[in-house]
Amino acid sequence: MSKKKSVVGKVAEKDLEVGKRKDWAAGVPGVTHSMGPAFKDVGVARSMTGLLAMNQKDGFDCMSCAWQDPPERKTFEFCENGAKALTWEATPLTVPETFWGKHSVRELAGKSEYWLGQQGRLKQPVYKPAGVDYYRPIGWDQAFSILADELNGLDSPDEAAFYTSGRTSNEAAFAYQLFARAFGTNNLPDCSNMCHESTGTAMGEVIGVGKSTIAYTDFELSDLIIIMGQNPGTNHPRMLTALEDAKNAGADIVAVNPLPEAGLMRYKNPQTPKGILGHGTGLADQFMKIRLGGDMALMQAVSKRVLDAEDKAPGTVLDHDFLNDHCQGLDELRAHLAHLDDTAVEQATGLKAREIDELADRYMRADRVIITWAMGLTQHKKAVPTIKEIMNLLLLRGNIGRPGAGASPIRGHSNVQGDRTMGIWEQMPDSFLDAVQREFGFDPPRKHGVDAVKAIRAMRDGDVKVFVGLGGNIVGAVSDTGTAEEALRRTKLSVQISTKLNHSHGVVGEKALILPTKGRSEIDNQDSGPQFVTVEDTVCAVHSSTGKLKPVADNLLSEVAIISRMARAVGVRGTADWAAFERNYDTIRDHIANVVPGCVGYNQLVRQRGGFVLPHGPRDSRTFPTATGKAMLTVNELETLVVPDGRLLLQTMRSHDQFNTTMYSLNDRYRGVKKGRRVVFVNPDDLADLGLHDGEFVDVHSEWTDDVDRVLEGCRIIEYDTARGCAAAYFPEANVLIPLDYTAEGSNTPVSKSIIVRLDRVPAPVPV
Repeated sequence: MSKKKSVVGKVAEKDLEVGKRKDWAAGVPGVTHSMGPAFKDVGVARSMTGLLAMNQKDGFDCMSCAWQDPPERKTFEFCENGAKALTWEATPLTVPETFWGKHSVRELAGKSEYWLGQQGRLKQPVYKPAGVDYYRPIGWDQAFSILADELNGLDSPDEAAFYTSGRTSNEAAFAYQLFARAFGTNNLPDCSNMCHESTGTAMGEVIGVGKSTIAYTDFELSDLIIIMGQNPGTNHPRMLTALEDAKNAGADIVAVNPLPEAGLMRYKNPQTPKGILGHGTGLADQFMKIRLGGDMALMQAVSKRVLDAEDKAPGTVLDHDFLNDHCQGLDELRAHLAHLDDTAVEQATGLKAREIDELADRYMRADRVIITWAMGLTQHKKAVPTIKEIMNLLLLRGNIGRPGAGASPIRGHSNVQGDRTMGIWEQMPDSFLDAVQREFGFDPPRKHGVDAVKAIRAMRDGDVKVFVGLGGNIVGAVSDTGTAEEALRRTKLSVQISTKLNHSHGVVGEKALILPTKGRSEIDNQDSGPQFVTVEDTVCAVHSSTGKLKPVADNLLSEVAIISRMARAVGVRGTADWAAFERNYDTIRDHIANVVPGCVGYNQLVRQRGGFVLPHGPRDSRTFPTATGKAMLTVNELETLVVPDGRLLLQTMRSHDQFNTTMYSLNDRYRGVKKGRRVVFVNPDDLADLGLHDGEFVDVHSEWTDDVDRVLEGCRIIEYDTARGCAAAYFPEANVLIPLDYTAEGSNTPVSKSIIVRLDRVPAPVPV
């Protein structure tokens, strides 16, 4: 029986070039690749105004990653990707009114993310009526009327879903979740569902808080930093400075990753003479080229070595006082790991026993250890138990709640953590909902809503009929591209609140709206005067963000203004003064103070220079808000993914000139790729076994249990030093390979880092 085929459309990348990969990050090229485009595309004056205000205490928060700011800021407190993000947002190029009559929705759906982003900033609301294939400009009042009519015409509030991007401010996020709940639904999927949901689930169960347990200053105090499943040189480059400071202070650094990324090896700090003229700073003292999905086995193997060492020298290895006073489950963990099979560990990790011994020795010599990770760990089937094993290892020697030690998940979006704090979650606890009820005089719905994956299923099945996206690009970001496109096209109305075009603007419901919004870098004037917003970074620090640039168009509304007018047009329940929200954001912050835990006095706290840090029991006082009041050492069954002969295990990843689904260029400087993205990185020994060669073209097929043949067509093979049996391709193009139902246990996050694939040789694509 032939399978239904699901493919990403062919793109002939006739100019694709492949060169030598880099073994160091940043340096002079980092400066030239950031400042050059800024000056050229935005202008010197506008660029410098923005760049000098980025991440400063009286400026605006970078719209790129959520990396924390140091206590003392430098003049140039931004990285290459931050400068690119500013260039992308602050461009004076706008989409002209004539654009909408020239380009049909169907045509937009076939354009690349790069092409769409290059068309400029959106400056006017546009509407696609039913039965028409073109957007047309409309006024704001008409746009809100269309949205209100559709929402109020639903049979149930649960027939709507309200998606959120991590770039949304705390004020907009709080207002948005309030609007959705006052409308009557907890359908609040967000981008966290697709990235660090596994982290929140695991850490929430183990220590009662799903957030980082460290501060920025802990890096320089640490003896050992273990970096797992992340590529800081591309995804959060300012982390390299913190790692350099830690290295200079004497810390060891171990990198655990399937690919030897430049940002894990050597850093040339462009703000120091050594970084400009010298060799730079070597970072990783040990690089462990781990097989995809092997991190859980590695953590178990190190913990077993720690327990074995304690057995040989009782009282000298474990932190017994901490374990006795603050933890439970040690005996169960010890009994479980006693039976850990060394052969199974080697098969799962692809590492030699001596490599694991070396890591265990480093861990036991270090008094203060930080383990930091990103989506290389969170997007596996066993992501939640993997992160629990990280917590086990940290807890054994008391590496929680003291300087220089702790768990450090690195968030990708700049305020994805703040969104969750403000209530953007389909499963907010009753304590939060009770506070909303007291504050706004209505009983919020208690039934859990849909997350990102469930929202796609619900749209596909006709259960969600209206989709509203506050930023982001859900069709580009979520798994199973073909299914996601089909799902959104089945809605009655799709609404995107955006600064620029992306793939989700071409894949739309029967009717569609695009509502243009101001960017974070832009001045936000309301009736009461200039406004600021707030954000939360990856270490729970909350601070203000004030745009400094003139908006690119006079007709733009802020996110807060759009949400407030939506609520007024729909006529939702409760006592919230939506007009006051738009007029003065202080009114929103006053409500945040009364509803959100840890935010009493919010308006005053965020006006402190540098903001404030949210309370965190495990970090601050070694108190654990779990059911038992103690941190939980957990037992997790090891399960190794079996890959059939002739198949590879593939992960998706970003290129260097990319932020999530936003493409700044078609280049990946550190990996040596230029002018294209249809590539697959494969170990040379695996290529030999498969009878393939560098430079050939293949279709990449994922293998799943259903009747769909998911294919990424026309990929050029790049011979690369990745772990044996593993391959890699770029996100979001490779999302087509991930079945919608292939998700992490416990978190429902798409499994984007362990996809079984086969490579079928095809002729080189013919340019069209």
